[in-house]
Amino acid sequence: MNKYEIIKKIEQIAPPQTAEAWDCVGFMVETTKSEVSKIMLCLTVTDDVIKQARQAGCDMIISHHPLFFVPNAWADIDIYSAHTNLDKANGGTTDTLIKALGLNSLSCKHEFLRIINFEHGITVDDFSKKIKTISPNARLVNNKNVKTLKRIAFCAGSGSEFIKESKQLGADCLVTGDLKFHTALDSDIVLYDVGHFESEILILPVLAGLIGGKVEIVFAQEKSPFSTVI
Repeated sequence: MNKYEIIKKIEQIAPPQTAEAWDCVGFMVETTKSEVSKIMLCLTVTDDVIKQARQAGCDMIISHHPLFFVPNAWADIDIYSAHTNLDKANGGTTDTLIKALGLNSLSCKHEFLRIINFEHGITVDDFSKKIKTISPNARLVNNKNVKTLKRIAFCAGSGSEFIKESKQLGADCLVTGDLKFHTALDSDIVLYDVGHFESEILILPVLAGLIGGKVEIVFAQEKSPFSTVI
């Protein structure tokens, strides 16, 4: 299948021009080959992922995280990344996180943020149980000892910077994938850090669905660099 036709399917829902100005999206490596038969999907391109792709006979890699430096040794395989443009997209990383939690009452969108209202509220304990279904080692910040949540903001990936905006939008909780100590310490709202990896790896089957069945899809074997101390 023509690689540009494949990319067109992704860009129909995640146009590159919607990416943040600092972001690097699109082809990280673009070879002279136009036809591909096997694609590896991954969250992050690493030496190990490149090795996996070669061993599997993949012609192309599509990742979520972009590359800001490309080793010369990787220049023989097409690599395409959809990052903040996919975060913002309808059905993108944040929407996929929400769906994985069994929630679908999407009420409003604000750039990266998605907001869901719980008309009758949901207890922190009950919501924590939902969070643990996708991230058993998720971390909770509850500086005010809140018992019930009514309006929850979501941002997959690194959303620490959106705590203030979430509060301004009336949210009493933010679910994200990467929190910093001091922002957590100072937060007036409830925070969940589900893990950067855990919050975004869910998007890969969605990308596979977008690409369709005319090309073979292989998922890279990846895991979070963090593990729980036992």
